Amino acid sequence: QVVIGDHEGVVLCFGMKKGEAVAVFKTLPGQKIARLELGGILNTPQEKIFVAAGSEIRGFTKRGKQFLSFETNLTESIKAMHISGSDLFLSASYIYSHYCDCKDQHYYLSGDKINDVICLPVERLPHLTPVLACQDRLLRVLQGSDVVFEIEVSGPPTVLALHNGNGGDSGEDVLFGTSDGKLGLVQITAPTPAHKWEIQNEKKRGGILCVDSFDIMGDGVKDLLVGRDDGMVEVYSFNNANEPVLRFDQALSESVTSIQGGCVGKDGYDEIVVSTYSGWVTGLTTEPVHKEGGPGEELRLNQETQQKLSCLRSELEQLQLKVTQERERYQQSSQSSKAKSVVPSFSINDKFTLNKDDASYSLILEVQTAIDNVLVQSDVPIDLLDVDKNSAVVSFSSCDAESSDNFLLATYRCQANTTRLELKIRSIEGQYGTLQAYVTPRIQPRTCQVRQYLIKPLSLHQRSHCIDRDRPMNTLTLTGQFSFAEVHSWVVFCLPEVPEKPPAGECVTFYFQNTFLDTQLESTYRKGEGVFKSDNISTISILKDVLSKEATKKKINLNISYEINEMSVKHTLELIHPKLEYQLLLAKKVQLIDALKELQVHEGNTDFLIPEYRCILEEAERLQEEYKKQPAHLERLYG
Repeated sequence: QVVIGDHEGVVLCFGMKKGEAVAVFKTLPGQKIARLELGGILNTPQEKIFVAAGSEIRGFTKRGKQFLSFETNLTESIKAMHISGSDLFLSASYIYSHYCDCKDQHYYLSGDKINDVICLPVERLPHLTPVLACQDRLLRVLQGSDVVFEIEVSGPPTVLALHNGNGGDSGEDVLFGTSDGKLGLVQITAPTPAHKWEIQNEKKRGGILCVDSFDIMGDGVKDLLVGRDDGMVEVYSFNNANEPVLRFDQALSESVTSIQGGCVGKDGYDEIVVSTYSGWVTGLTTEPVHKEGGPGEELRLNQETQQKLSCLRSELEQLQLKVTQERERYQQSSQSSKAKSVVPSFSINDKFTLNKDDASYSLILEVQTAIDNVLVQSDVPIDLLDVDKNSAVVSFSSCDAESSDNFLLATYRCQANTTRLELKIRSIEGQYGTLQAYVTPRIQPRTCQVRQYLIKPLSLHQRSHCIDRDRPMNTLTLTGQFSFAEVHSWVVFCLPEVPEKPPAGECVTFYFQNTFLDTQLESTYRKGEGVFKSDNISTISILKDVLSKEATKKKINLNISYEINEMSVKHTLELIHPKLEYQLLLAKKVQLIDALKELQVHEGNTDFLIPEYRCILEEAERLQEEYKKQPAHLERLYG
């Protein structure tokens, strides 16, 4: 049986009988369900269903009888939940709470958003060890209400799971997936945790939304099931060195919101059950689909398959009939004179993130129905980069930046049944403003939603946890009559990945890395003083301009002083030089391709060419592809 919670607040439990889904129970709609977990007494089958909706936890038996309704004292909606015996671990945006038998035990306020929460297995370890996955690339390990230690990971962690479902051999192994698509395993041993392995996102796939451990290969070792936000489902099995190896992958058309392994459809054949963003539940089975036939023998469809097909056909016909009837009803009601004009509502799942590898932003838009077109408008100069996965047709409109504040107007027309669109853009540091996306799905009457994304002054900087102290640094110092909250709001305005709320304490330090040039920035500020250090003088110059503008808006008088380190200019130029050289060489090679191809046609072979030119011809496609993906890269480096 499968149990699933949805955005309408319905909990549905179903089983499969003769290839048909049969409901065991279904609850009434209510508040949107954020999390669903199975629980029960430790070391017994986990058959009690717990759901989190708003700030309430509800519990159901496997027959659908509600036995628990617990209103927590959280002021925000619950985002993550973990259940272990009578212990309940919850997190809202910045708040973590621990309850035992519905009684408040511990509480922690995090410095950045909490994306997931888990607890190491209680029955295998001497004390409770909750682990929080926080947006600032840290796993925070707690004891009671205090952080014992922090583990730095390579990207913002979105999901946590116990390795093998029980914490591995030691009971301390935790899997994490990041929003930039990396997957790793850490052993949480005090006082020095160990990173065991990490899989980089070489294929540039989506961020990881869900993981599960289940032996789908049937070899007695649990495999790792992974769901990503670009619709990829992956199965990793472990080799003799206990390192993961990709065995299968399957692309679905929407982001995978949940993934589980189990036996559902047919005895003896395990399945991977996934749910996707617009509400589909899909099973990927290990049952062989193709029946083997002898040589020359026509494969006869056996009766079971024939029945399956006719069932599916009739189901489709019924659905189409239902859709047609509903559409007619809707048209009539919307055109009658008594009808109030109703704007159909639709939700957009969007994500705007900076990619470290190529210093570009990914904008992902996903709608629960087919997208007709997306119009992108920006009031700052940005480059649109090519995305392989994108099948939409793009057209650009000419802009008059001086009179209309438009630097970019582009329309993406989507092909039928596209529910997800991915765009890549590169911004220019120092130029800041807003990028707007107008999303129009294929629903009647035509409706459009606008989403706004801030392009910050230092948009290509990414948070890091340490910096190189040996670099020559320039320093900018601000003093004046400003509060800690005010200076924090200026830093939030300038830099990405800084938490909206001012951190606890009187003074705070953040480190950043420039993803485009590999320069660094250290910002330390408190009430009445801010100190910013960078090995890139342009970064300091941008900060000085923006911070003085922001202070002037608030009518705050700032005293600005800076120390310039002459060595830093040479150092930064040395960082830029190899990048410039590479891009120049790439441009030169691409210019030569056509002439070399002409020579090749003329001469019939390439034996007479020097090895360097032969190499260019062999790699022509890759070079052109790379050049096309990096428009204006040289200009950005000159800038």
